[in-house]
Amino acid sequence: MAFFSLSTRTLLSAAFFTLLSAAACLPAHAQRNKKNAPAAAATGPARLAPLYGGASPAQAQALVGTTVLADIDRSFPSRAEASKFFSTKGFQYMLENQPDTAAVRFNLAWVLDVKNPDPYHGFAALMSQRQVPPAEVQAILLQGLAVAPTNAGLLTDATTIAIERYLQTKKKKDLAEAASYAQRAVLADANNANAWQAQARVRYYQEDYAGAWEAIHKGQSLNLSSLDFTLISDLKDKLPDPQGKFR
Repeated sequence: MAFFSLSTRTLLSAAFFTLLSAAACLPAHAQRNKKNAPAAAATGPARLAPLYGGASPAQAQALVGTTVLADIDRSFPSRAEASKFFSTKGFQYMLENQPDTAAVRFNLAWVLDVKNPDPYHGFAALMSQRQVPPAEVQAILLQGLAVAPTNAGLLTDATTIAIERYLQTKKKKDLAEAASYAQRAVLADANNANAWQAQARVRYYQEDYAGAWEAIHKGQSLNLSSLDFTLISDLKDKLPDPQGKFR
């Protein structure tokens, strides 16, 4: 089954717009200087590979170069803030269909702050667009969860990857793993609509159709754009919407 089956594409791209809204929250100096913001100096395949192809943070900093890092340090009050700026730019480039430029920005964001969850999420989305095998996407997400274990976005993406694996293997352990990630996601952020839609997908495959509807309605109440109408259509065939909102 293709990696974009069901709602994988929907889930991994839905957060683009949420993250892009963060651009409005960037400090004024960063907004003013964004056209002149330094770009990564690294060249060749490494700068396009997720997290510099397995390089350590120190090795990655060497790839970026001291000149670029010094320019960034002068342009931003902290590297953590610079990391947020460049990860947001990465999502913007993805939306503009410039995946290579997006990869460079995500890598730079990671170098600047390995605890920023957005580069991991960005590479998961980018790799999903490129139909990279789920196991490789999961490896990136696990690295992100190692530094941000309660990040609802990463947990939601991990749910999606586990569901994709379940659809391929039909193994109960994969569905159980998806359920665990989904539960952690809603516990981490009960106001994350995508987390509730991921919960709905898990419950659908668990044949808990009433529970799936409950999760769908919860997500709908938080953000209409989170709705997965393919899932809703499939769910209606199993159980009509108890609230009668989807006919």
